Amino acid sequence: MLVQTKAIVISSLRYGDTSLIVKCFTQTDGLKSYLLKGILKSKKAKIKAAYFQPLSILEIEASHKNKGTLENLRDVKVAIPYTSIFNDIKKSSILLFLAEMLHSAMQEEQSDPLLYDYLENSLIWLDTHDQTSNFHLLFLLDLTKYLGFYPDLDNADLPFFDLLEARFTAQNPFKHAIFDEDLNIFKRLLGTKFDSIHNIGFTADQRSRILNILIEYFQLHLQGFKKPKSLAVLNEVFR
Repeated sequence: MLVQTKAIVISSLRYGDTSLIVKCFTQTDGLKSYLLKGILKSKKAKIKAAYFQPLSILEIEASHKNKGTLENLRDVKVAIPYTSIFNDIKKSSILLFLAEMLHSAMQEEQSDPLLYDYLENSLIWLDTHDQTSNFHLLFLLDLTKYLGFYPDLDNADLPFFDLLEARFTAQNPFKHAIFDEDLNIFKRLLGTKFDSIHNIGFTADQRSRILNILIEYFQLHLQGFKKPKSLAVLNEVFR
């Protein structure tokens, strides 16, 4: 089936000496993987490897067999060019980190237009705003709404949050629990909008702690989820 759709690049993996396997989250068909034969060898090819930078927003024409195999890309162009991300070390570090998180978190092929819209709108916000030090924290927390484990906000006045059960509790579950200062900084993210994240005055230590909490949260709720290798780079950038 021939499809024209927007697509966000999740990952790009070299295959052999001259080819790429590219994973994209498409607006119409969800997660798809494409084999681009010879793309690294031909300088005259219509589809360039440079299109497939992490989390680039593309317009693609593709042939989808929908059989769980590698699909075929017929045409590609940039749908929404970034104006600042690749020239800003903090933004580009956030982008690489989030691409790695999404690669591990998104496994199902099914279509999810609401998730696509969330990803695209969030990435445009990152590109067009300056105060973005806490962007990745709110992005990951809000992403859990679409992955099915956003925190249950009932009883948010209770003193413990159980990461495994995704709810507040009066009793300390001991394992996978956050409380005291960690709970306070976690709650400061809840209900916040991107346009207000500059008002959250996290220190570098608090930012690192809440990020580790969010990564643990993903690990508990997503089978096979792996801690991103780029985490160390991100923490260094935001020291």
